Amino acid sequence: MVRKFAGVGLKDHTAQPDMARLRGYRLARFQAELRRLDYAGAVLFDPVNLRYATGSRNMAVWILHNPARYGFVPAEGKAVIFDFHGCGHLSDGIETIGEARPARSWFFFPAGNRMQERAELWAEEIAQLVRERCGANRRIAVDRLDPPGLRALEKRGIEVFDAQEPCELARAIKSPDEIACMVQAIAVCEAGIAAMREALKPGITENALWALLHEVNIRLDGEWIETRLLSSGPRTNPWFQECGDRVIRAGELVAFDTDLIGPFGYCADISRTFFCGPGRASERQRRHYALAVEQIEHNMALIRPGLGFREMSEIAWKIPDAYVANRYSSLVHGVGLCDEWPKVVHREDVARSAYDGEFQENMTVCVESYIGEQGGPDGVKLEQQVVVTATGCELLSSFPFDEDLYG
Repeated sequence: MVRKFAGVGLKDHTAQPDMARLRGYRLARFQAELRRLDYAGAVLFDPVNLRYATGSRNMAVWILHNPARYGFVPAEGKAVIFDFHGCGHLSDGIETIGEARPARSWFFFPAGNRMQERAELWAEEIAQLVRERCGANRRIAVDRLDPPGLRALEKRGIEVFDAQEPCELARAIKSPDEIACMVQAIAVCEAGIAAMREALKPGITENALWALLHEVNIRLDGEWIETRLLSSGPRTNPWFQECGDRVIRAGELVAFDTDLIGPFGYCADISRTFFCGPGRASERQRRHYALAVEQIEHNMALIRPGLGFREMSEIAWKIPDAYVANRYSSLVHGVGLCDEWPKVVHREDVARSAYDGEFQENMTVCVESYIGEQGGPDGVKLEQQVVVTATGCELLSSFPFDEDLYG
């Protein structure tokens, strides 16, 4: 069953999340996954994983490509944050963190030809923590690790495993506090979408329209946007074209995918397609929009706890042959602090990339559609964000479909 998420407008103002409770829930889920896999702990460099497990953040986008901040999370007990120079105070008062230390950065930018020397010092500190905090267990999960660090840990008897599995599986099931955070991020995102819709007139550029989403997000305490997926007119087909300085004209479609990291670090991943007036949308544009809505609504109605990902692929809305070649990359994907596990693929892609798993209550996922003929003049992109409930799913996103295209 699909129904509108109850009380979204009220929730934005009254159901504020308890951040200490949220942090405790997330750390407990991650540590349970570490214990399930018999890992003594984890070293996390990815700022999304680190924030999930500890609640601490710092320069997330910069840290994504400069591993100058990391954390050690034992399977039991509090985390140790290794922060950028002079930033240890940023974790003050966070109850999931027992200690903040200066990071030992050993990637090439700060280390140069001393990389291996500094990697050895880094590995010795991590190994000492494992000896102190983890008993005899030497199995450590790491999410990002360059070869010098890997070799240095292995030299010290540390067995290194991939941390992404426990991170992603822990993140998949949301607490009520997490859903409250996500609803607020969506509210900010939809305020940005409304600003874009109001500003959409012939003569505005794609970049100017996209800038409005950034401006609203930052002004309302959001954080960043992960892509530049807005295109207009003939650039809407094929999909995945980044916005540029193209001037939008009357009678064209404008399609976008928000990929917005809003307040509390939660993702609002919503896609809409607008018609730029004045005038009336063509019959082709309206037909494609109706097909995209049909695909989204059909597939949302299937989602329920216990439904397997492969089964979903087989029973999903059948894309008409004319649109198969340009199908979107997934039917459904998880969403939390960013896009995440699981990814459910089209039936055409099962043999190549499907994997096992099933929907569970309190997963939050996005349901996707792209409708555009190969070589066609334009295309329609839609996406809804939902939470899986005991009986089906409920909408979290609420921005209406375009009345000029679907009424």
